[in-house]
Amino acid sequence: MTDISRSAVEKALAQYQDPYLQTDLINAGCLRSLDIIGSEVQAEFVLGYAAAGIRSGIEQMLQVAVENLEGVSSARISVRCEIQTAPAQGSIAALENVRNIVAVASGKGGVGKSTTAVNLALALAREGARVGILDADIYGPSMGLMLGLPEGTRPEVKDQKFFVPPRAHGVQVMSMAFLVDDKTPMVWRGPMVSGALMQLLTQTAWDDLDYLVVDMPPGTGDIQLTLAQKVPVTGAVIVTTPQDLALLDAKKGIEMFAKVNIPVLGIVENMAIHICSNCGHAEHLFGEGGGERLANDYGVDLLASMPLSMMIREQTDAGAPTVVAEPECQISMLYQDMARHVGARIAERARTGGAMPDISISDE
Repeated sequence: MTDISRSAVEKALAQYQDPYLQTDLINAGCLRSLDIIGSEVQAEFVLGYAAAGIRSGIEQMLQVAVENLEGVSSARISVRCEIQTAPAQGSIAALENVRNIVAVASGKGGVGKSTTAVNLALALAREGARVGILDADIYGPSMGLMLGLPEGTRPEVKDQKFFVPPRAHGVQVMSMAFLVDDKTPMVWRGPMVSGALMQLLTQTAWDDLDYLVVDMPPGTGDIQLTLAQKVPVTGAVIVTTPQDLALLDAKKGIEMFAKVNIPVLGIVENMAIHICSNCGHAEHLFGEGGGERLANDYGVDLLASMPLSMMIREQTDAGAPTVVAEPECQISMLYQDMARHVGARIAERARTGGAMPDISISDE
């Protein structure tokens, strides 16, 4: 019988290159145990990001790679996910029961930021993570509507001190819309808005979250500064369209986060292409390749390039965003891919202690 060496098994396992960690799972530090018992091999891997949708596929690929080795009769490969807390900016204290906070931001309105935030949260949850979403757009909260929560939804109060977030599609939700009438305008100055954000964030009884997705208002104003100075943010996702005006404002958002030491996890390009539902003709209505150029300019990932689709709008307006309305459609698969990329970037920060590529900023 041929002796099986550990190095040969590790070499076989390293043939699989994780598309999200962008390396093999051994170099990524995911191998927890490796046992060779006679002609049988047993290995356990722990991914640092939520990946329920691809976990079994990874197991099968690793199993085949090992069983192709001479002398191996069988291989038992186990892959599980374990979300760690990644470092936040400065010395801001962690938020109780929340491992990682992801800010979804844009330089301007109308680029699909809230739609991206809600589908990202739902996609992370579908990958097996415990997820919450905070609607930080105090002036124009929309998360309740997007997640199908009925008008007049109010959070329960715990210990006369904490809000218990309502749940929708398996995600914990908190929004200013739950505390005021739908027709009440928020005619508040900056300090009141910042205070409301901190109250929503710190006085909500989040239940053991792996990720809290924060849907930011557009721009670089009071809410963004409050978040940077008082909230332990793991990273930011910047949403834009390929249009030059949107890209210009997205650059301001990237540079703002860089100046306050919040890493940009990547860029999401919305409305990248429109395909006519009648004839199938494809058009780049808002320009082409803008998101990719922006990502290259700042050395960050292009997390997704999403089409301009009536389906996305209709399903979100109906309170069942695409990820839950049609989980197996191509657009949902793009959101799932985006969620894994976001999770993987956070996992890298957790493993390396927060190291991220530098974003260079000029004062011009």
